[in-house]
Amino acid sequence: MDSPNVKGAVAEQAIVLAATRLRIPVWRPVAEHGRCDLVLEIGDRLWRVQVKWGRLSQTRDVILVRTGTSRFTPNGYVRTTYSDQEIDLFGVYCGELDRCYLLPLAVAADKHAVQLRLRPPLNGQRACINLAEDFDFDGAVAQLARAFGWQPKGRGFESPQLHSSETSPLAVTCEDFRDHLGYWFDEAAKGEHLLVTRRGKPLVRVSAALSPPPSPPQLPLADPAIVPAPG
Repeated sequence: MDSPNVKGAVAEQAIVLAATRLRIPVWRPVAEHGRCDLVLEIGDRLWRVQVKWGRLSQTRDVILVRTGTSRFTPNGYVRTTYSDQEIDLFGVYCGELDRCYLLPLAVAADKHAVQLRLRPPLNGQRACINLAEDFDFDGAVAQLARAFGWQPKGRGFESPQLHSSETSPLAVTCEDFRDHLGYWFDEAAKGEHLLVTRRGKPLVRVSAALSPPPSPPQLPLADPAIVPAPG
């Protein structure tokens, strides 16, 4: 079995290759062991990326990703997570599937691990799950290059709704809203604007109480601690 260091190196090279195939410039820090492994130049800004290895579960329907860190100190193990002051995205490579994914930091905020489901759960659960196809590398890059922020997941990155405005809310029947209350609350909290209908007529509107947090500041192109990846 390969060591964690080997898996990390393979995952990093896989993300670099996936980005290069899309003609995305890749930048790498000069020194190792920083919080940011790569910087991807997508659209008009730079995105700090922490790369992680994803492994398949025994049932082969979930990709398990450790998004936190753990190190041993004289006082015992210290476990930490990543903040928006350190990175913007997680790049995930699943070697068993040879697939790359790109996750916004918000998906793993304050978490030591996340799961990407390769298929919906059999019990019909819709809330608090992450479908791997929603974070496919190519689709995620397309969205970051075209849309402001990270749209609610579950509709595909190439959906026409990438460019929908707040004046076009998503219609949801009151029965569906009632039966999947947690799921729709999650969607509203992530920025989706909902229009709940009863027998085809508008009933209520649902949206987030707070506006989405501002995007992290762009890194300067002339940062001396970062140089373009070779080749």
